[in-house]
Amino acid sequence: MQQNPEKKPRKPLNAYAKYSALGIQMAVIIGAGCFGGYKLDARYNNTTPVFTIILSLLSIAIAIYIVLKDLSNPNLNGR
Repeated sequence: MQQNPEKKPRKPLNAYAKYSALGIQMAVIIGAGCFGGYKLDARYNNTTPVFTIILSLLSIAIAIYIVLKDLSNPNLNGR
């Protein structure tokens, strides 16, 4: 079995699209966590924004996990 030694060159536009999509995905996750925490604090009339702090930190951790998982396995996405 002979393998083709030539690799397909990656298009730079694909890389830009992938990384910009990751950035948008991170922003949406973190924004949703902060917004949800803000709404919970408003609903329960908290003077200290406990829910905002907890959910924003949790959403940052989730966003970083998703990005690292996506970057560590680039072949799973078909790219």
